[in-house]
Amino acid sequence: MKFIATSVVRGSQQGESHGGVYLIDCETEKYEQVIDWNTMDIDWQGRGWDRGLRGIAFDNNRVFIAASDELFEYDTQFKHVASYKNPFLKHCHEISIYRRRLFISSTGFDSIVGFDLDKNRFSYGLNIIKDFNGYRALPFHPEQEKGPQPSNQLHLNSIFCNSQSLFFSGLNTGGLFGYTGKHIQLFAKLPMGTHNAQPFGNGVIFNDTQSNVVKYFGRDGVSKEFPVPYFDAELLTHTELDDTRVARQGFGRGLCVVSDHLIAGGSSPSTISLHSFRESLNAGSHNLSMDIRNSIHGLEVWPF
Repeated sequence: MKFIATSVVRGSQQGESHGGVYLIDCETEKYEQVIDWNTMDIDWQGRGWDRGLRGIAFDNNRVFIAASDELFEYDTQFKHVASYKNPFLKHCHEISIYRRRLFISSTGFDSIVGFDLDKNRFSYGLNIIKDFNGYRALPFHPEQEKGPQPSNQLHLNSIFCNSQSLFFSGLNTGGLFGYTGKHIQLFAKLPMGTHNAQPFGNGVIFNDTQSNVVKYFGRDGVSKEFPVPYFDAELLTHTELDDTRVARQGFGRGLCVVSDHLIAGGSSPSTISLHSFRESLNAGSHNLSMDIRNSIHGLEVWPF
């Protein structure tokens, strides 16, 4: 079993590594960094600065990875194929593909932006607004000048689409919501400060980042939680930095489904952990770095 993960080194300076993309083989417990975010041919200011790489998705042999304000396309050997930009992309996080459209959570606009995989153009936009009546969805076209103003009220960071709904959540939404094309409906209540919420089985899984656990809430009342791995403080590096941009140990970020009973989660310092619902335990962890600044952000099963 292999995973692909994006990693961000928070608070690093130009000339240092800012993370990148890794392939992790759970059987051999080896990993390879296949993309270095600090490669010198990357425009430092134009591509999200140190916000690094985030969400990951696949379309046949196309590998898509989201940066702060840009969507990168690679082949399966990680040769850069194309880059796609749009003025309504800002501080992007997770991405999700359904049918022939790739959806991007544009955190800096409280919006969801859709990318047409056949025409290679941005073709859909949805601005999420919260007011005294609850949540509203305002459609817009991302290739036209008229659209939402920059806003980070909800801090949308999670997105997942299937035949039921376009699901979204964020640090400040208090739940996982689904947009059916007409209405926004609450799918599951969540604590504040969550990441990577998505439907799973008869409920929802998510990183309860503030509580340092991966959680499952079932709609039948069943719940489970898996603690994020912790390491001996003496093993950690770069702990002397007093910087709010630096990730802390146990910061849960990145979550994907492996099977109907197995999920994988990421955390800081960059670690990938398997969680089994059958045994209700951590089924193994794979550490990439003991640098406390180095944090997993995007995580998916590598299908190739």
